[in-house]
Amino acid sequence: MGEQKERNREYIALRSLLRAIRKEAGVSQTELATRLGVPQSFVSKVESGERRIDIVELRRICVALECSLEHVIALFERNLNEVKETN
Repeated sequence: MGEQKERNREYIALRSLLRAIRKEAGVSQTELATRLGVPQSFVSKVESGERRIDIVELRRICVALECSLEHVIALFERNLNEVKETN
């Protein structure tokens, strides 16, 4: 798999995971945006892949969703490994 394709797959996995965690927590995009102090469009763009986030933003999202960064990274790694095993 090419490096660019692999990176895109990783970003897709991360945004899908963040959306799932947010929904599981019962938090709307608007509520998450309020907790973060950002416009709702920020959350929408992150979840749609229009906006990529850095580690600082990821940590802030985790805090806002009351989920540890370590837990999110572990889920992310597990999801990537499951995808690799099915390919």
